[in-house]
Amino acid sequence: MLRRLILVVALLGLLAGGGGYWLLWASAGPKAGPHRVTIEEGSTLASVASQLAELGVIPGSAKTYRAMARLFGSSDPVQAGEFEIPAGTGGARVLDILQHGRPVVRLITIPEGMPSILVQEKLAAIPELRGTAPLPAEGSVLPNSYDWQKGDTRAAVLRRMTDAMTAEINALWSKRKWNCPVNSKEEAVTLASIVEKETGKPSERRMVAGVYCNRLRIGMKLDADPTVIYPITKGKPLGRRIKRSELDAITGYNTYREPGLPAGPIANPGRESIAAVLDPAPTKALYFVADGTGGHVFAETLAEHQANVAKWYAIRRARGEM
Repeated sequence: MLRRLILVVALLGLLAGGGGYWLLWASAGPKAGPHRVTIEEGSTLASVASQLAELGVIPGSAKTYRAMARLFGSSDPVQAGEFEIPAGTGGARVLDILQHGRPVVRLITIPEGMPSILVQEKLAAIPELRGTAPLPAEGSVLPNSYDWQKGDTRAAVLRRMTDAMTAEINALWSKRKWNCPVNSKEEAVTLASIVEKETGKPSERRMVAGVYCNRLRIGMKLDADPTVIYPITKGKPLGRRIKRSELDAITGYNTYREPGLPAGPIANPGRESIAAVLDPAPTKALYFVADGTGGHVFAETLAEHQANVAKWYAIRRARGEM
């Protein structure tokens, strides 16, 4: 009580001698803004006032602002984070934003099918994040948009991505159908990563998954081009046609050479591709090939498939691609 009385007396003296200083609390600072202000964890009102005065966000000196804040403002602590101060914001509103406003939220978006090496590079490229960018295990990140704030660690942002994948695969696994021979969550993610890379058409995911489930069931090789490319580029675009030697290589991922699933995921599949593997379309198809429109045409027999391949090659020749 005594401390507050002293502040009141001091401020009244300041206002009386300053000729209109009482307007300061509602006035904007000398620099109109807008301003981006970053408050570090553990900052005090004194350190924040000095920072605001130096940036020209608040009216008067840090000492004057601090006194007015203690007299007229809330006693709530200032928050850590990055804050947007609109142009022309008065000193009273500035304090309210720092105490009760929502920090600036930024988003990092991980597209479906992005390999982990590109997730790592994307995190590393954000200068406002701290710490090294870990390389996540392939298939451990759920593609989505994730919020982050200036000063967050890259490891913490990545942890949100991997926690989201763990929660999603657990939820989907509990509702799985039994018409695809994947025996674990890890196998489901591995097959889903192939489905993700083989079709960019959402409506085809369950059908592509159905083809691969059929092949696994009868011991037929998956023959998936993206699995050949993965050991070469770690999921980045190859930028050329696959070589014959690469189709013949034994890598643990080459599904042209080795039956069954590859050694692990080849990308980070999205929720819909995982769901497709755990509930594939009921189909007898064993083959598919591009149809020239961005989708695929499916076939049950090799003869049908070869006819579809011939049509695809004709389309490519007409386009000058062969």
